[in-house]
This record gives sequence, C-alpha cells and structure tokens, in this order.
Amino acid sequence: MNAHAPHAPVVLDIAGTVLTAADQRRIQHPLTGGLILFARNFESRLQLTELTASIKQLRPDLLIAVDHEGGRVQRFRTDGFTALPAMRVLGEQWMHDALTATDSATALGTVLASELRACGVDLSFAPVLDLDHGGSTVIGERAFHRDPRVTAVLAQAVIHGLLRAGMAHCGKHFPGHGYVKADSHVAVPVDKRSLKAILADDARPYEWLSATLTAVMPAHVIYPKVDSHPAGFSERWLKEILRGQFGFTGAIFSDDLSMEGARHLEGGDLSYSEAAALALNAGCDLVLLCNQTLDGGAAVDGLLAGLEDQAERGHWHPDPDSEQRRLALLPQTPPLTWDELMHDAVYQRALERLP
Repeated sequence: MNAHAPHAPVVLDIAGTVLTAADQRRIQHPLTGGLILFARNFESRLQLTELTASIKQLRPDLLIAVDHEGGRVQRFRTDGFTALPAMRVLGEQWMHDALTATDSATALGTVLASELRACGVDLSFAPVLDLDHGGSTVIGERAFHRDPRVTAVLAQAVIHGLLRAGMAHCGKHFPGHGYVKADSHVAVPVDKRSLKAILADDARPYEWLSATLTAVMPAHVIYPKVDSHPAGFSERWLKEILRGQFGFTGAIFSDDLSMEGARHLEGGDLSYSEAAALALNAGCDLVLLCNQTLDGGAAVDGLLAGLEDQAERGHWHPDPDSEQRRLALLPQTPPLTWDELMHDAVYQRALERLP
C-alpha cells in the first residue's frame, strides 16, 4: 500500500506515557487512523498534553480517543479533571425533574469534552445507549435508564454538551448490550430475543438519534435470531439495519478485537487481521485493537501487516466513504487551553450544573 492509503481503519494503543520508537513507527503506518488512550497513559495534564502534541506532530490527522464516560469508566481523574457521575445518576435525576436532568446532562457533556480537548484528546467513546435491564455485569450504572425514550433524550443532551465543546462522540453498544448478563470482554454473550423485540426496545435510541450520532460502536454480542455473527461483524446489523433502515451516516467503530466476544468467529479463532477484515467488510469503518502493546506490540504489528496483506489479496475492500467518516470525527475548531478553560464562562457554568 502507498503512504497515502485511501482508508486508515486501525485504532491502536501505546504502552506508556511517552512515545517509543515502535509507537512512532506504528502511528505513521498508512493503515493507522486512530489511537486510544488508557489510564496507564496518564500521569498529569502536562504530560498528557505533551503526549497528544507529540502524536499530532507525527500525524496531524490521527484521531486521539479515550473511553471517558463518567462513573467507573473515566480514564483521567486527577490533576484537575472533574470526577464525573455515572449516567445512571442522570436517569435518577430525570425521575425527579426531567428538565433539570437534561440541563445537567448537557453540562456533563460540556465539562467532559472541554477538559479532554484542552489536553489534546479528540473523541470520547460516549455516551452509552444500552438500557439498564438490571442484570448486566459490564453495563450497570453506565446506562442512563431502562426506558429507551429517557435514554435517548438524556443521551442527546450529553451529546449537545460534547458538540458545544467541539467534540464528536460515539453511541455504544449497538443494538444493545444491556439485556445480556455476560461481559463480552471475557465471554461471548448471546441475546436470544427476536429482531422485533430488540428493535422495539434496546435499538430505539439508535433509530431516534440516527441524525444526531457522529459515530456508533456495535456490541460483541450474538443475536442468533437475527444473525449468527456478533453485531460488529454482521452486515445484517450494520449495513441493513443501522445504515439502511435507520439511515445512520456516521462512522462505525468495532469494539476491541482482543475481547473474547470478538475472537470466536467463522467456527474458530481468527487472527486479528482476519477479524479486522471481517468487521470492515461487514460495515465497520474503523477497528480497535487494545492493550496489545504491553508485551511489545507483536499483535499490533501483525494486525497492520496482515490487514495490508488482506487488502492486497482482495479479502478486504476499503469502503471509499470510510476515510471521510473518520476525518469528520476530528475537531473542527481549536481547543481552549486549560488556563483559558478556567476563565471560560460556558465551562464554569457547566461545572455548576453538574448533578
């Protein structure tokens, strides 16, 4: 592949708080389109800001992302970062005062995005649109509510805050991870409901927000009455339902390919590059491979080389629209610095309105 690949679908990670030579090489690979940060990549705001600046110096178009939702999924929590409440808190507030809850949700999105952007982060994988069915070990308090209507309205309010601070977002986990009890990080969850039942309940927020969402992440869950593949590897879910039926036009990220729910496809254990090609052909624009640089990054190098080979052999055909969808997630306005943020009236007012 040439240095200006028509599609850069791989989102990878780094092991430490500064870039190594291997990190720099991987970031400059033509198939690399994004980087996901974790708590281990954070020591201080200054260090994080210098890290993101060093990444952008190598690749100005690289998308720097993080799982930063609030509650127990918030990667940066110290050195000035606001500890944000879990989404369930907004759902509980809704039951007392719906309009105050939507105001709080917008404030939360504004604070979340403003602080991340001040440190050079482009995108948070939020909000969670899963419904709180009460039994999920991995979703739990990350969900707004059991009611898809409440979930959609509060999510839209959070998104409004994120967009106000100039940040794109990613609704997850399509068409819904909240009904199954198993955790797709360590198991292969199966949701045996009918398509009609799922579309009438868990998938509704995606339908109602189809013109709002900038990105969607499918669940590593199998819905056997709809497709034998997990949603992130299913043309039925991604191309027919999400894009065709709901009319969604944004980017689709696979969930982490190293999760257990992504590995058992096509009757056996696939390599990362084979799983990536399957996800991309099914309708994903970008694929994540997380936590594989901790032991030297051989799996990441294998994915990049293998995906290149898959493309050359015709096993993966890049979607001409995917790269434009990726680039559309990059911020369109320069961020405020942290010092500017401390004097910004919009941010300060949002802090006051947090639940």
